[in-house]
Amino acid sequence: MLDQTTRATVLKLRRLGHSIGAIAKTLRISRGSVKKILRAGTEQVPALERAEKAEPHEELIRERLAECEGNLVRVHEDLVAGGAELSYQALTGYCRRHGIGKPPKPPAGHYLFEPGQEMQHDTSPHRAIIGGVRQKVQSASLVLGYSRWMFFQAYPRFTRFECKLFLRDAVVDIGGSCDDCMIDNTHVIVASGTGAEMVPAPEMAAFSSRLGFRFVAHEKGDANRSAGVERSMDFIERNFYAGRRFTDFADLNRQARDWCHRQNGRWRRHLQASPRELLVAERPRLNPLPIHVPEVYLLHHRIADVEGFVSVDRHRYSVPAALIGRRVEVRQTQDQIEVFNGPRLVATHARVTANRPARVLLPEHRVTRPRRKHEPTAEERALLAVGDEVGRYVALIKKRVPPLRATLTLRRLLALIQEYPKDAVHEAITTATHYGLVDPERLEGLILRAIRDEYFVFPSEDPDDEET
Repeated sequence: MLDQTTRATVLKLRRLGHSIGAIAKTLRISRGSVKKILRAGTEQVPALERAEKAEPHEELIRERLAECEGNLVRVHEDLVAGGAELSYQALTGYCRRHGIGKPPKPPAGHYLFEPGQEMQHDTSPHRAIIGGVRQKVQSASLVLGYSRWMFFQAYPRFTRFECKLFLRDAVVDIGGSCDDCMIDNTHVIVASGTGAEMVPAPEMAAFSSRLGFRFVAHEKGDANRSAGVERSMDFIERNFYAGRRFTDFADLNRQARDWCHRQNGRWRRHLQASPRELLVAERPRLNPLPIHVPEVYLLHHRIADVEGFVSVDRHRYSVPAALIGRRVEVRQTQDQIEVFNGPRLVATHARVTANRPARVLLPEHRVTRPRRKHEPTAEERALLAVGDEVGRYVALIKKRVPPLRATLTLRRLLALIQEYPKDAVHEAITTATHYGLVDPERLEGLILRAIRDEYFVFPSEDPDDEET
């Protein structure tokens, strides 16, 4: 079917006196089409008036669509089973044209922000290769509404502590804060309500007030309201994480800062400038930071265990031995674990972010315990007094036998020396030392073999032997 522009051109050329054949040749259409347009006498495209195959079944379609919970595949199966002759494409086209099942999508809004008016914050889970292992990370991003300046960092998890860390780093990187920070009703910040009725948690409200901004939330389901930061999340996933590898989270966040600064320096066609240039114009309108931006930390109270360690997030950190059994205050910052005994800082550790539990011991907290001098037992002293050969056998027993069994073995050896003839015992000990035999039962067997012809002589059963 010819479009409206072509139809208007045909009518115009005809009014100028051109023939049907010339018009058809110039516009490269058929003479019949030119005649139909001239008979209609209007440039409007005629509407197609033909019955649709799904129209007789509209009432049934609406009824079955509600029962099938919006699944048009099931609706089409039921219609075909009932004798209807229409394709699945005809069904979906009819529903689309008549607004059955899904309402038409409203056009997306366009928002204009004044300098310093609003910044948008959001988080999204991503996959990153850290230390050679692909793992899930939580990416947090902040975008200024006017200049589109972007800043993002990644964390193993995202709680209120990580949220404070991120927002502090973001406003320091920007050099100020906007009046409003738009969020998406996240439970990390919100205490109750949604949209215009959102109430932030008291600690988050106090934190934002100190940095010069307030939290606001868009209405539930109105993701277009924060489209700036939503678009940045998609760009981060496709451009930053793709093909990159990181040694740890510190390396990931260093690369993220450098990448953001490079992207913010690039010229944007829709802005007719780069975010860096627009930030220069926006910075005088930002709320200035306080003269001192305090370090964000998470406070824990722990009792040092018997080994001289405190536990934070399943990781154990050493404290001075004098604090064993005492309550200490542990401050968890972004990069450090600080241990306080009252107002005094007594230990500082590098914070561990690995998933596997770790044990961190500072050299100054290592306790060197003096080795106890081994005192020989009474049995050992008695055996060493017998002679050098027995002394060597005692040393062999202590080397080969565990300590508890060695004590019992030496006690049994002393009993054998006291019970059996001295020469036989010494001969058996020499043999046992040579072959490394430390079992007292085998030693006793060697002794009995040595004395069997002297102490175990049985009378003969021959009468002649008895008379002799």
